[in-house]
Amino acid sequence: MIYTIPHYYRRFQCMAGECPDTCCAGWEIAIDPKSLKKYRQTKGALGNRLHNSIQWDRGVFYQYHHRCAFLNEDNLCDLQAEGGEGMLCRTCRLYPRHVEEFEGAREISLSLSCIRAAQIILGCQEPVRFLTKEKEGREEDFGNFDFFLYTKLEDSREKMFEILQNRQLNLKIRMLMVLSMTHDIQRRISQECLFEVDNLLERYGKQGAAARFERQVEGMAFGAERRFAAMDKLVEILDGMEVLNPAWKPELKKLRQALCGEGPGRYKMLREEFGQWLESSHELNWDVCSEQLMVYFVFTYYCGAVYDLRAYTRMKFAVCSTLMIQELAFGRWLCNGKKLSFEDFADVAHCFSREVEHSDLNKNLLMDRLEEQWDYRMETLAGMIL
Repeated sequence: MIYTIPHYYRRFQCMAGECPDTCCAGWEIAIDPKSLKKYRQTKGALGNRLHNSIQWDRGVFYQYHHRCAFLNEDNLCDLQAEGGEGMLCRTCRLYPRHVEEFEGAREISLSLSCIRAAQIILGCQEPVRFLTKEKEGREEDFGNFDFFLYTKLEDSREKMFEILQNRQLNLKIRMLMVLSMTHDIQRRISQECLFEVDNLLERYGKQGAAARFERQVEGMAFGAERRFAAMDKLVEILDGMEVLNPAWKPELKKLRQALCGEGPGRYKMLREEFGQWLESSHELNWDVCSEQLMVYFVFTYYCGAVYDLRAYTRMKFAVCSTLMIQELAFGRWLCNGKKLSFEDFADVAHCFSREVEHSDLNKNLLMDRLEEQWDYRMETLAGMIL
């Protein structure tokens, strides 16, 4: 079994009771079957408490005021305190670690939805390196796993990382190049011409490819009114999602009001002012944070196209998630009196991730909306990015 992790993976250390946004509140905690069996068999006072704290038919812990039944007033876990770490279910043992499973491979990352993990991911100033190690692991049957498609997705993702981490290029061009590349790869997947992917990757990697691409997209940027409408429509998707944290909707409403409440003319002026502020700010490296967002989303989701053949949709998910986090951070800057710290940016990213990434309904809703060809076709996304 081959295991892959980002090089910052082992920097994570739980903040426990000091965490400003505990992972034991705001969402349901699913219990794996093995842990459920153990909990049923637990005796004594802890067993009685487990019996009364689990919704057995659904396999989740009860919540009280949106907090896990075992989360105490000090924001610590009573189940771990009373029974030891071995009593934790798989979800609680793993989080904020996220695992993507493929035949013969496991890719493990930190989840952006954890505030401490978000600070590590976005605070990494150097380009991310991915470390691989082969060790024994239980082999599982993945049925008709398309290994050839998987290798082409892996190869193309490697080229995407190379482009996304080329800091000699404008970040917007990097984002648009990997989006365009995936658009071309999707066509080859749909036409069952995977053998053509190698030539495509070679073309995107040739010397001068980025300069030629930049000339091709020159003039595609939206004007202020069109971008205002397009970004508002994109962020509006978040309004229709399942709510995991009750504090999310009021915060989203406040940020959207700050961004769009006074119309496109005011929006244009504020965006220009925000851009000038970013250029002079020593508090936040916007391009590095945004690069790390793109690399995070691509690493976490892109190769999952081996299961659903939606490579282009998954890349649009990465691009649009990054765009929405950027837009919400712009809104936070406005609400903060035109100030934005690194901690603010990380907080916006982690709040977005908690709502979108930890609900299959929400992830699928966003991906399905992004497949609407007219609203989120290549030219529209290019205009929004540029």
